[in-house]
Amino acid sequence: MSSPHTPYVVTLGVAGGPRIWPSPDQERDPRAARCAGIATAVVVNECVYLVDAGHQVFTQLARAGLSMAQVKGIFVTHLHSDHTIDLNNLLVFGLFELPEGRRDPIAIMGPGDRGVLPPVSPRATQEPTPVAPERPTPGTAAMVDSFIAAHATDLNDRILDALRPSPAERFRAQDIEIPQRVGFHANDNPSPDTEPFVIFRDENVTVSATLVVHPPIAPAFAFRFDTAQGSVTISGDTRPSENLVRLAHGTDLLLHEAIDFGWVEAAYGGRSDDTAQASIDHHRKSHTSPVQAGDLAQRAGARALGLHHLVPANTPHSVWRTASETFSGPLHIAEDLGIIPFGAPDDESPVSRDRADSAEELPAYQENHS
Repeated sequence: MSSPHTPYVVTLGVAGGPRIWPSPDQERDPRAARCAGIATAVVVNECVYLVDAGHQVFTQLARAGLSMAQVKGIFVTHLHSDHTIDLNNLLVFGLFELPEGRRDPIAIMGPGDRGVLPPVSPRATQEPTPVAPERPTPGTAAMVDSFIAAHATDLNDRILDALRPSPAERFRAQDIEIPQRVGFHANDNPSPDTEPFVIFRDENVTVSATLVVHPPIAPAFAFRFDTAQGSVTISGDTRPSENLVRLAHGTDLLLHEAIDFGWVEAAYGGRSDDTAQASIDHHRKSHTSPVQAGDLAQRAGARALGLHHLVPANTPHSVWRTASETFSGPLHIAEDLGIIPFGAPDDESPVSRDRADSAEELPAYQENHS
């Protein structure tokens, strides 16, 4: 356990994908808990900054001894459901854990509306029918509005009868603005080379973002949290990305996704149907092996590497440890509710300070944003 003044992450949930994976312990104990979905708490000076909101995030936050009252920001890497499915729990259940006198809303920051549907898989034999054709690609702010609207019956009961506040008063959702000069286009140029840019700053952290490669979804972001004591970079879902290497340069801890491509072949390789083959296509073009993640961490000069967003979450650790073939530093195989420090108390990190000062500036979300 780190000291109260050492920043650290709690890997609230480490499983990736829209499934409920069995725990690695379930072969020995069928009653063992299933793996929680991807969510990470960055804890600095007893304040919490959440990255992604996979299934069980609200419960895992409590199990970690953290509370919604400590949360100052929620950052969404991309809008796949395994990263957002329990954001509604934070909005609705979390509302009742916030102090009545709290004035500053919790920032929720994530991708905006991609503006165009992704291309249809070349394996399709007929044109698929999209969901919600009137608004098929809502961004983070619109998604949060939809979550709140979906619970209107419950919330209006509590607002009118119990005089409770609305989530719209306690949370402030904002789409991350990508610098225009980057030339981003969701289909034509989804991950152009770019320098990191600042999206949020308060008294504890400076948060920078960059575009990573996770087709077909776009935009997809990685985030870096710089503090006076150290830095952590969180990849989000991505295949190997030079933007990620740039963002993670000299970071104290790189938390990177990892997939077991052997499992992909075992799960889908024996099938010839278009759905199975399209699934193989997706995993290959959108994710990173442990060996590749190790190489990225080595090239970035990361002081330590942690693997999370594990697919599947019950793959033997021996597979994930192959990252050590390409990374020479400390390697953490993240587990639910694991704690990984990423800085030293009372020791300002020049690397963190320089990164925070040099990242391209955008109008960052300030604590007193209104």
